[in-house]
Amino acid sequence: MKRIKKLTPFIVMDILSKAQELKGVVHLEIGEPDLDPPPGVLEACERALKERKYFYTPALGLYELREKISDFYKRKYNVDVDPARIAVTTGTSGAFLVAYSVLLDAGDSITLADPSYPCYKNFAHLLDIKPEFIPVSAATNYEIRADMLKGKRIKAVHISSPSNPTGTVYSGETLKELADFCEREGIYLISDEIYHGLVYEGREHTALEFTDKAIVINGFSKYFCMPGFRLGWMILPKELVRSAEIVIQNVFISAPTLSQYSALEAFDYDYLEKVKETFRKRREVLYEGLKDLFRIEARPQGAFYIWADVSDYTDDSYRFSLELLEKAKVAVTPGVDFGKNRTERFIRFAYTRDTDQLKEAVRRLKEFLT
Repeated sequence: MKRIKKLTPFIVMDILSKAQELKGVVHLEIGEPDLDPPPGVLEACERALKERKYFYTPALGLYELREKISDFYKRKYNVDVDPARIAVTTGTSGAFLVAYSVLLDAGDSITLADPSYPCYKNFAHLLDIKPEFIPVSAATNYEIRADMLKGKRIKAVHISSPSNPTGTVYSGETLKELADFCEREGIYLISDEIYHGLVYEGREHTALEFTDKAIVINGFSKYFCMPGFRLGWMILPKELVRSAEIVIQNVFISAPTLSQYSALEAFDYDYLEKVKETFRKRREVLYEGLKDLFRIEARPQGAFYIWADVSDYTDDSYRFSLELLEKAKVAVTPGVDFGKNRTERFIRFAYTRDTDQLKEAVRRLKEFLT
């Protein structure tokens, strides 16, 4: 029970619950794409049902799906990944739990950025692992950099690029320096790359371009627009694959079978380019609408979030978020969901709604603030 008591609520889900009780709310709180997956995904799902393909798969996932993922890395990053190093997981959440389980023992610590995705620390608490935080800011592009780790006793560091909540992307130079430092110092590097594909300026880099020792985690919820399919993957160093397989066998048995067959048709690159372009246009609309209302320290390069400084209006981002919901009918996520590093002065907007709704949200915000 002590581990459970350490868990903090996932505030965005509480905000969503409150918002669903009201009529006419513009939902900019939840990080869930509203677009359909590639058409072949739904067709493959129907076909799998008709062919009775709903029994357990091997714990590491369908080999043909692991081959598709391997092809994705060759095509996108020109990186060769042996399908035998890929494990298909129950969402990226399942992958994080597996990664923490195989790398760390109870009492060990994991290093995270502050601010960062709130569930990381809760995954750690569930396994009696201690989350330790490094404050990041616009001054460092919200990156954990190698020099921030020097002199610290660290067993594992977990990064995300593009970042949730800021939408910032690790540069190739920073990622290489971090990968080199971790490999040299015997530190495990976990790289959350779930928003890869949704990068609008420059190019995203996978940690696998710089090291084979990292655990890279990605999935189908964001770029592939398949959030409810609950399907992710992880790429592991060869020596950790069997340990991960054992954890998956015991905790999950396997990832959802229908979702795996559906995902075989997810790599429709023409369609995925349209997804990216849709979110790029939405970013422009919302950023242009918000930049004169709030201070935005870092223009988002990827994902679908804007991290806005609201300290001109409040010193309590949670209370402010509730006010926006109740009085302006705009749902956002309070910054305090993402850590303690000045997060009481930030809120996160998700541009996961069409441009008409984004413009309406901006109109309501202007009216409320003036």
